[in-house]
Amino acid sequence: MPVVMDADRIGRSLMRIAHEILERNRGIDHLALVGIRARGVPLAARLAANLEAAGGAAVPLGSLDITLYRDDLMKHQVGPQPILRRTDIPFSLDGKTIILVDDVLYTGRTIRAALDALIDFGRPSAIQLVALVDRGHRELPIRADYVGRNVPTSRQQTVQVRLAEIDGHDEVEVHDVEGAS
Repeated sequence: MPVVMDADRIGRSLMRIAHEILERNRGIDHLALVGIRARGVPLAARLAANLEAAGGAAVPLGSLDITLYRDDLMKHQVGPQPILRRTDIPFSLDGKTIILVDDVLYTGRTIRAALDALIDFGRPSAIQLVALVDRGHRELPIRADYVGRNVPTSRQQTVQVRLAEIDGHDEVEVHDVEGAS
Protein backbone atom coordinates (compact mmCIF):
# COMPACT_ATOMS: atom_id res chain seq x y z
CA MET A 1 0.00 0.00 0.00
CA PRO A 2 2.54 2.65 -1.06
CA VAL A 3 0.86 6.02 -1.91
CA VAL A 4 -2.37 6.45 0.07
CA MET A 5 -2.78 10.20 -0.55
CA ASP A 6 -1.53 12.23 -3.49
CA ALA A 7 -1.30 16.03 -3.73
CA ASP A 8 -4.90 16.37 -4.93
CA ARG A 9 -6.28 14.23 -2.10
CA ILE A 10 -4.23 16.12 0.50
CA GLY A 11 -5.53 19.44 -0.84
CA ARG A 12 -9.15 18.27 -0.84
CA SER A 13 -8.78 16.86 2.68
CA LEU A 14 -7.41 20.16 4.00
CA MET A 15 -10.25 22.10 2.36
CA ARG A 16 -12.83 19.71 3.86
CA ILE A 17 -11.21 20.01 7.29
CA ALA A 18 -11.27 23.82 7.04
CA HIS A 19 -15.02 23.72 6.35
CA GLU A 20 -15.56 21.28 9.24
CA ILE A 21 -13.65 23.64 11.56
CA LEU A 22 -15.80 26.59 10.43
CA GLU A 23 -19.01 24.64 10.91
CA ARG A 24 -18.11 23.23 14.33
CA ASN A 25 -16.86 26.58 15.66
CA ARG A 26 -19.53 28.71 13.94
CA GLY A 27 -16.93 30.84 12.19
CA ILE A 28 -13.35 31.84 12.87
CA ASP A 29 -13.75 34.26 15.77
CA HIS A 30 -11.49 33.23 18.67
CA LEU A 31 -9.70 30.55 16.58
CA ALA A 32 -5.94 30.19 16.20
CA LEU A 33 -3.88 27.50 14.49
CA VAL A 34 -0.69 25.98 15.89
CA GLY A 35 1.33 23.52 13.82
CA ILE A 36 3.59 20.95 15.44
CA ARG A 37 7.07 21.00 13.90
CA ALA A 38 7.98 19.86 11.37
CA ARG A 39 5.18 18.92 8.96
CA GLY A 40 2.33 20.21 11.10
CA VAL A 41 3.56 23.75 10.41
CA PRO A 42 2.99 23.81 6.62
CA LEU A 43 -0.27 21.90 7.10
CA ALA A 44 -1.43 24.57 9.58
CA ALA A 45 -0.43 27.31 7.11
CA ARG A 46 -2.48 25.66 4.36
CA LEU A 47 -5.44 25.31 6.72
CA ALA A 48 -5.09 28.99 7.69
CA ALA A 49 -5.25 29.96 4.01
CA ASN A 50 -8.31 27.74 3.48
CA LEU A 51 -10.01 29.17 6.57
CA GLU A 52 -9.29 32.72 5.43
CA ALA A 53 -10.70 32.00 1.97
CA ALA A 54 -13.83 30.35 3.35
CA GLY A 55 -14.29 32.48 6.49
CA GLY A 56 -13.31 35.87 5.15
CA ALA A 57 -10.67 36.77 7.76
CA ALA A 58 -7.15 35.76 8.72
CA VAL A 59 -6.65 33.26 11.53
CA PRO A 60 -3.59 33.64 13.81
CA LEU A 61 -0.93 31.04 13.04
CA GLY A 62 1.87 29.68 15.19
CA SER A 63 4.38 26.84 15.33
CA LEU A 64 5.34 24.61 18.23
CA ASP A 65 8.52 22.67 18.96
CA ILE A 66 7.77 19.84 21.40
CA THR A 67 11.26 18.30 21.60
CA LEU A 68 11.85 19.01 25.30
CA TYR A 69 8.32 17.86 26.22
CA ARG A 70 8.66 14.37 24.74
CA ASP A 71 8.77 11.36 27.04
CA ASP A 72 11.08 9.63 24.54
CA LEU A 73 13.60 12.47 24.25
CA MET A 74 16.61 10.16 23.91
CA LYS A 75 15.14 8.72 20.69
CA HIS A 76 15.07 12.19 19.10
CA GLN A 77 18.62 13.23 19.97
CA VAL A 78 21.44 13.38 17.48
CA GLY A 79 24.66 13.50 19.43
CA PRO A 80 24.78 14.62 23.06
CA GLN A 81 22.12 17.36 22.69
CA PRO A 82 18.51 17.17 21.42
CA ILE A 83 17.74 18.93 18.16
CA LEU A 84 15.70 22.02 19.05
CA ARG A 85 13.62 23.99 16.62
CA ARG A 86 11.85 27.28 17.13
CA THR A 87 8.47 27.75 18.78
CA ASP A 88 6.75 30.81 17.39
CA ILE A 89 3.36 31.72 18.87
CA PRO A 90 2.98 35.47 18.20
CA PHE A 91 -0.42 35.78 19.90
CA SER A 92 -2.01 35.06 23.25
CA LEU A 93 -3.55 31.61 23.66
CA ASP A 94 -5.76 32.82 26.51
CA GLY A 95 -9.46 32.37 25.76
CA LYS A 96 -8.88 31.12 22.20
CA THR A 97 -9.85 27.83 20.63
CA ILE A 98 -6.54 26.42 19.47
CA ILE A 99 -6.54 24.16 16.45
CA LEU A 100 -3.46 21.96 16.94
CA VAL A 101 -2.19 20.49 13.65
CA ASP A 102 0.03 17.43 13.07
CA ASP A 103 0.73 15.20 10.11
CA VAL A 104 0.31 11.69 11.60
CA LEU A 105 -1.55 10.61 14.72
CA TYR A 106 -0.12 7.34 16.02
CA THR A 107 0.43 6.53 19.72
CA GLY A 108 -0.73 9.93 20.98
CA ARG A 109 2.58 10.73 22.67
CA THR A 110 3.42 13.61 20.33
CA ILE A 111 0.04 15.19 21.03
CA ARG A 112 0.46 14.73 24.80
CA ALA A 113 3.78 16.56 24.56
CA ALA A 114 2.19 19.30 22.45
CA LEU A 115 -0.62 19.77 24.97
CA ASP A 116 1.94 20.15 27.77
CA ALA A 117 3.87 22.70 25.70
CA LEU A 118 0.76 24.70 24.76
CA ILE A 119 -0.38 25.00 28.36
CA ASP A 120 3.01 26.54 29.21
CA PHE A 121 2.15 29.37 26.77
CA GLY A 122 -1.31 30.21 28.07
CA ARG A 123 -4.82 29.06 28.89
CA PRO A 124 -6.87 28.37 25.78
CA SER A 125 -10.62 27.92 26.15
CA ALA A 126 -10.39 24.72 24.08
CA ILE A 127 -7.91 22.72 22.02
CA GLN A 128 -9.02 20.79 18.94
CA LEU A 129 -6.79 18.39 17.03
CA VAL A 130 -6.26 18.04 13.27
CA ALA A 131 -4.33 15.05 11.90
CA LEU A 132 -3.76 14.60 8.19
CA VAL A 133 -3.44 10.84 8.79
CA ASP A 134 -4.75 8.77 11.70
CA ARG A 135 -3.02 5.39 11.66
CA GLY A 136 -4.37 3.99 14.94
CA HIS A 137 -2.37 2.17 17.65
CA ARG A 138 -3.03 4.67 20.47
CA GLU A 139 -1.14 4.30 23.74
CA LEU A 140 -2.90 7.31 25.28
CA PRO A 141 -6.60 8.29 25.23
CA ILE A 142 -6.23 10.91 22.49
CA ARG A 143 -8.28 11.27 19.32
CA ALA A 144 -8.37 13.79 16.50
CA ASP A 145 -11.34 16.10 16.04
CA TYR A 146 -10.58 16.38 12.31
CA VAL A 147 -8.88 13.70 10.19
CA GLY A 148 -7.79 13.87 6.57
CA ARG A 149 -7.71 10.10 6.20
CA ASN A 150 -7.81 7.08 8.48
CA VAL A 151 -5.14 4.63 7.32
CA PRO A 152 -5.18 1.33 9.20
CA THR A 153 -1.60 0.12 9.61
CA SER A 154 0.32 -2.51 11.49
CA ARG A 155 3.04 -1.61 13.94
CA GLN A 156 5.48 -3.03 11.39
CA GLN A 157 4.64 -0.22 8.98
CA THR A 158 5.59 3.44 8.79
CA VAL A 159 3.60 6.35 7.40
CA GLN A 160 5.69 8.90 5.51
CA VAL A 161 4.13 12.31 4.84
CA ARG A 162 5.87 14.46 2.27
CA LEU A 163 4.91 18.09 1.77
CA ALA A 164 6.00 20.46 -0.99
CA GLU A 165 7.23 23.06 1.51
CA ILE A 166 9.74 20.61 3.02
CA ASP A 167 10.12 17.71 0.59
CA GLY A 168 9.36 19.24 -2.81
CA HIS A 169 6.09 17.35 -3.40
CA ASP A 170 2.94 16.20 -1.60
CA GLU A 171 2.13 12.57 -0.85
CA VAL A 172 1.49 10.11 1.94
CA GLU A 173 3.02 6.64 1.72
CA VAL A 174 2.80 3.54 3.88
CA HIS A 175 5.84 1.25 3.98
CA ASP A 176 6.74 -1.98 5.71
CA VAL A 177 9.62 -1.53 8.14
CA GLU A 178 12.69 -3.30 6.83
CA GLY A 179 13.59 -6.36 8.84
CA ALA A 180 10.10 -6.63 10.38
CA SER A 181 8.59 -10.06 10.27
